[in-house]
Amino acid sequence: MGLKRTIKVVITGGAGYIGSHVAKVLVRSGHEVIVIDNLSTSQSTNLRYGEFWPLDLAEEDRLYEFLKEREPQVVMHFAAFIVVPESVDHPLKYYYNNVGNTLRLLSAMQKANIKNFVFSSSAAVYGIPEVVPVDEEAPFNPISPYGESKAMVEKILRDMSKAGEIRYVSLRYFNVAGADPEGEIGPAYNQPTHLILRALKTAKGEYPFLEIFGTDYPTPDGTCVRDYIHVMDLAAAHLLAMDYLISGGDSQVFNCGYGRGYSVREVVAVAKVVTGVDFEVKETSRRPGDPPILIAKTDKIRTLLGFRPEFDDLSLIIKHTWEWERRLGKGGKP
Repeated sequence: MGLKRTIKVVITGGAGYIGSHVAKVLVRSGHEVIVIDNLSTSQSTNLRYGEFWPLDLAEEDRLYEFLKEREPQVVMHFAAFIVVPESVDHPLKYYYNNVGNTLRLLSAMQKANIKNFVFSSSAAVYGIPEVVPVDEEAPFNPISPYGESKAMVEKILRDMSKAGEIRYVSLRYFNVAGADPEGEIGPAYNQPTHLILRALKTAKGEYPFLEIFGTDYPTPDGTCVRDYIHVMDLAAAHLLAMDYLISGGDSQVFNCGYGRGYSVREVVAVAKVVTGVDFEVKETSRRPGDPPILIAKTDKIRTLLGFRPEFDDLSLIIKHTWEWERRLGKGGKP
């Protein structure tokens, strides 16, 4: 997998959950990786692959000097705030970081004459889609500032691409979960909000119970339905996207999921089986910004990029996450 020649790649937010797994896949594929991160929302636990530079995207001049000196062929951009309910409560924080700092990065790239860009986007740009599974042609209709921030950046990239200023691949993630099967890296959040991680930490005894937010959605069992993708399959998709750009591909947008959905109740049931713990679950009201159903239509990424997932199994996703969690001490500290 991957190009035969070595590509120099800068990964922003590479100390984070997804960026660190992508860094591993790139390095293991023979590429040169430079991670930049201000460690504001992540720990140094996952800084195992690539060269690390502590750098804040708000410092555009320093960023430009760094890019000019290192001359990467590709920039992969993961640095963003990602908590949907928090974005509803603090929208300016999300627009400043997710949009403003992306503009600073793109400006620095333009000055340094770097054209290839892989963007970490989200299914949140779709909001509540009219048709499920949702394809890449569906209109933007975000229902949270987080989703809006991703849609704004995609519009900026589209316009820059039309002007010949950049070539990009935007990968719209559905629900990312799992951990490195070799156990080197994994989700290292201080305050996780994602269902699978919260469920497993509840099984470990870090939380007294797991909350289910909303049981009155228009779904078969009343809880939200999501398309879960293993983080290592997602990392492989980034390598395919880079290969595509380096080989001269035009700007494109791809959904990243498996094309099937699981409800919150179904995920909880599997988590209980994998862990062997019948942890307590409490039902509560809906959270703001949660659409009832999000499932990806994945024909495009399979056809154009040749995406072939290796870990398309909910039990396996939860098993790898559980194995990672058991390596961590109580409270999520390594």
